[in-house]
Amino acid sequence: MGTESESMLQLAAEAFQSNNFDLAADIYECQLACLGDPGGRQELMVMRADALAFGGKFTEAFDAYRQASETERLRPVHLTNLIEYLSSSIGAGGDGPHETPKKGGQVGAAAAAAGRPTGAGAAGFGCEDFTCRMCLSFLFEPVTLPCGHCFCKKCLERDRKEKERPVKCKECRDGSGVADVQSYRVNVVLSNLLAKWFPTLHQAGRLRREGNALYAERKVEAALDKYNRATLIAPMDHILFSNRSQIHSSLRLYEKALRDAEVACRLVPHWSKGHVYKAQALVSLGRTEEALREYLVCLSIEPDCRLANVEAHRLLCDLLGVTGQVPERISDYSNAHVSFRAHVKNSIGISTPAQILRPSPLSGPAPPAPERPECGEVKGQGKPDHSFLLKRKHGSAEEEQEDDEGQERRDDHKRVKAAEADQLSSAAGGALDPSDLECSLCMRLFYEPVTTPCGHTFCLRCLERCLDHNAKCPLCKEELSEYLVQRPYCKTVLTQNLISKYLPSELMERQKIHQEEMAELSNLNKNVPIFVCTMAFPTVPCPLHIFEPCYRLMIRRCIETGTNSFGMCLGDNLKGFADYGCLLEIGDVKFFSDGRSVVNTVGMRRFKVIQHSERDGYNMADIEYLEDVTVEGLAERELHALHDAVYDQALVWVNSLKAEQKERIEGHFGPMPQKDPELQESPNGPSWCWWLLAVLPLEGRDQLPFLALTSLKDRLSGIRKVLLFMAHSRHR
Repeated sequence: MGTESESMLQLAAEAFQSNNFDLAADIYECQLACLGDPGGRQELMVMRADALAFGGKFTEAFDAYRQASETERLRPVHLTNLIEYLSSSIGAGGDGPHETPKKGGQVGAAAAAAGRPTGAGAAGFGCEDFTCRMCLSFLFEPVTLPCGHCFCKKCLERDRKEKERPVKCKECRDGSGVADVQSYRVNVVLSNLLAKWFPTLHQAGRLRREGNALYAERKVEAALDKYNRATLIAPMDHILFSNRSQIHSSLRLYEKALRDAEVACRLVPHWSKGHVYKAQALVSLGRTEEALREYLVCLSIEPDCRLANVEAHRLLCDLLGVTGQVPERISDYSNAHVSFRAHVKNSIGISTPAQILRPSPLSGPAPPAPERPECGEVKGQGKPDHSFLLKRKHGSAEEEQEDDEGQERRDDHKRVKAAEADQLSSAAGGALDPSDLECSLCMRLFYEPVTTPCGHTFCLRCLERCLDHNAKCPLCKEELSEYLVQRPYCKTVLTQNLISKYLPSELMERQKIHQEEMAELSNLNKNVPIFVCTMAFPTVPCPLHIFEPCYRLMIRRCIETGTNSFGMCLGDNLKGFADYGCLLEIGDVKFFSDGRSVVNTVGMRRFKVIQHSERDGYNMADIEYLEDVTVEGLAERELHALHDAVYDQALVWVNSLKAEQKERIEGHFGPMPQKDPELQESPNGPSWCWWLLAVLPLEGRDQLPFLALTSLKDRLSGIRKVLLFMAHSRHR
């Protein structure tokens, strides 16, 4: 019997996962009828209630939840599926098939994320360029993360404190480079720009910060005064109203707290914290059903909001955990998610009154706003309205009329927002001076701007050249050793976007100069960078330790141009470097905290130096490439015979080495290559010849002539003479 019951429960679970909720509910009902153990009865009743809810049968579902609560008071875990289903219905808009709950209570997170708008109502004042993507408000005290995205400093600190985990960028979800957000300073250039362009918004941000400090010191009245002044200056900033709502709650002024929270929700409907503050005010006023609705709206926007999740579970437990008859309003749910959708739709569509929307932060002080902005009729004055959040209050005709009115309000709202965005953008563009976005190192417009953890911004290449010489910030001298390791550096997105948007002609001129420089550096025949160090050979690995500033710059330019190549030559006391060398190709680069690096390269082509030159401290040259002369007929057959004889002779020498010595050579250069099937296929000849020349105990001056030879026969003859000499020396 037990095995049969387990099979049926497994079948019910599979039906639930495949969205066959009616079948799952029927199976659970049959199992309840056959169940003899009262201990597991509540679990089955909750499973059946979940299946009914997901199937849209809310009247039966809530009756089932009530019956389960009569057996034993429901615990939050029992309502996880219901909570996440309801919140995901809001996020997904209630259309299409419902997402089946996943193990561990992760229902609807994907649906909520899919339905969550990005940047909707950004900042509440109509211009997304200057918005923090965490609080959706004016970017105040901007901090630039290693990924290049900017957020308010307080938002980053609050996020880390609340989540109790390392900060992750809300834009790209990257957190690999953020060691400690408190070590990141305010972006100096952006902070000065925003204060210059938007003095009223910046002043409101300062008042908000002062109010927060007073509130932390429990000087609540003084904090409220700061926020009252700030809302007059920036009546479109939802953060001010939401924070003032908390202050009013601290003073037990719950009606005012609710009104401020409603303003915040209307300014930015898709900001989860606004709905949390509204829910908290509703709870304080005893309007628990409406509070539950707001917590669910919050979860539809931010599924991992712990506070909303906990409070929604608690309120729903209170509603369903009662004994006796379920209230009438909790039973009428045949179209529950439609009412949810209507609530979100209306909250987004309600236009903010003219007194709040029209004043521009750029046009001087705003006229005094009324203490209570007109945000529509506030429910619950006098006797609280305990109507449940999912109840349909109007007939279809009334809903159609409201939809028309709501659409009209939304259109007006969008027009006002668009007008304000144009006003802000034009004001910023008119106030922008190219010198505001000028690199302090090259004194030109930022090109690929990057911001250091200490908050200073430079052109990428300007900063890298400074760090070649000293691992400290060029302005404040703060240590940047750890920053040096985080390569490649990411551009500061906001600064780059502002330049592209407001200084397009200056940026084009800057790009033209850069492209000309890159084109000049990309030529692998003229002005080829030369590393004066040691002998290098085609096909042979050549790892390099780069520590001199000039060569750090040279390697970086090779990578930036995309050639990933430079020449290697021996030094020469008269000319500076030898007349013959080998072109090396960069494989990978490992950087260290002091700016040094290890570069793995491999030899590619031989060349002859035509003309010497110098640039930025390192050598350059015009070169021509060398290729072996091909032979045919009798000369080719003789070449094959000579090749095989010398190869066998080389194998004898290699095998005569001590095991330890041979292991060390192979660890550095790899094993000796096999014979090439076609001797003259490569313009450099067989690769084993170059491998052998690299490992033979010869001085660089003795190896150099082999690099210059274009006759494979002469190269093989020279190698044979060296091997014969070494064999003769060993026998002596």
